[in-house]
Formats: sequence, C-alpha cells, structure tokens
Amino acid sequence: MTPAGELKGAVVRRDARPVLDRVDFTVSAGEVVGVLGPNGAGKTTLLRALLGLARLEAGEARLGGGAVAHLSAAARARRAGYLPQERRVAWSLPAWRIAALGAVDRPPARARRDAFAALDRVGLSALADRGVLDMSGGERARVLLARLLAVEAPLLVADEPAAGLDPDAQLLVMDLLRQEAARGRAVALTLHDLGLAARSCHRLVVLHQGRVVAEGPPRDALTPDILARVFNLAGELIDTVAGPVLAASRLADQAPS
Repeated sequence: MTPAGELKGAVVRRDARPVLDRVDFTVSAGEVVGVLGPNGAGKTTLLRALLGLARLEAGEARLGGGAVAHLSAAARARRAGYLPQERRVAWSLPAWRIAALGAVDRPPARARRDAFAALDRVGLSALADRGVLDMSGGERARVLLARLLAVEAPLLVADEPAAGLDPDAQLLVMDLLRQEAARGRAVALTLHDLGLAARSCHRLVVLHQGRVVAEGPPRDALTPDILARVFNLAGELIDTVAGPVLAASRLADQAPS
C-alpha cells in the first residue's frame, strides 16, 4: 500500500545546524502515528517537511505517492489537511465559518453543513455562531480541530493538537483522530504527553537531536532506555484497563541508592 505521507532521508538545516538528519518517516491509511521528542528535537519540522512547508536540503517528501516538490499547492491540499500548533485567529468570525474553511472546495451549502457536523463532533454545536475571539483558548482550539475534521484529504497532520486542553478535551481530541484513522484516513501528529501518546497512537516515532532513535508500537518505542536517554525519565509503560500508562519520574529526582 502506498503511504499517505512519506519522508525518505530528509535533511533540514537551520543556520548550518541539522534540524532533521536523514529522517525516514511513513504514515499510512488506518493508523495514528505520534511523533515524540524533547523540545528542539525536530518534531514540528518533520511535519512541515512532510507537507512541503520546510525546505529539504536532501531527501524527498511524498504525499499519496507523489513527490511534494512536484505538487501544486492545490494538489497538496487535496492530499493532506494541516492543523498547526499556532492557534491565533486574526478575525472574530463565527465558529462555523472557521470550521467551514476546511471545506472550501465544496459548494457553500454543503460546506456549512459539514462545518456544523464537525463542530458537533468536538462538542461546540451550541457555539457555532459565536465569534472565535470571544471564546476561551480551549474552545478556539476545538474550533480549529473542527476545521481539520471538515477536510476530506486522506492524510490529517496535527501539531500538538492536545496542547493546553483540559484532560477530558485531550482525550476527546485523540478519540476523534482515532475515529478518522478507523474510517481509513492516515493521521500524523506531534505530542508532548508521552502517556497520552502511548494510549492513543498505533505507532510512535521518537526523535532526538534531529534523528529517529526509536519507532514502533508504544511499548517498543518508549522503552526504559529511551525514556532515560531521550526524556531523562526513569520509568516504564504499565498496562491498565484504560490502556498503557506511563509511570515515571525525572532521573535527577531519583534518590541515591
């Protein structure tokens, strides 16, 4: 099966410093892939490189089997939807109009209907006519998620979609993205919460200093060695009824034996 998104040997430099160093990455239909790593590891750059928004010095990015460098902006938009980490909105448009931006390729009546349906999925149908600048930060984040859900592209890419949200809203976001994967879409996202990532993602990719240092199902990617070496944590994933839970503490806080 052709991956919905793929990086091959991706190299991105900033001020002569490698931000991505020969990174390989794939995400396919039916899976949620979480990209993890400490601050500055290259997580956001990986997503941007995948979409053709960060210039590659070497390697290749592909969407739906087509080289991103040869795709028009419109062709990229048909193959991938993107939720950036930045949640600033310049104008206080009604929530449904913001959500409808994910459906700009559809007739107005259908775009409006799809926007309302997406707002209902994120629990904001009652606020559909409210200006987004009159909302809380968490509500605005869910409106932008609704915009992503309104996109019909086979790949959804989200940079820290759960950041700054209440715990129940974080679980809602991840459940919605898993639903999209269950419907046959591919989902790639970055997360800081390792426990949430282990609970919600089918596969994890761990970046450290611009390189992939671990990849696989959560238990294979977040081993005690990776937790210690990359995240400065002493701990492990523990299986519970609700799914994997991370039991860990900072290595610097460990009492001497």
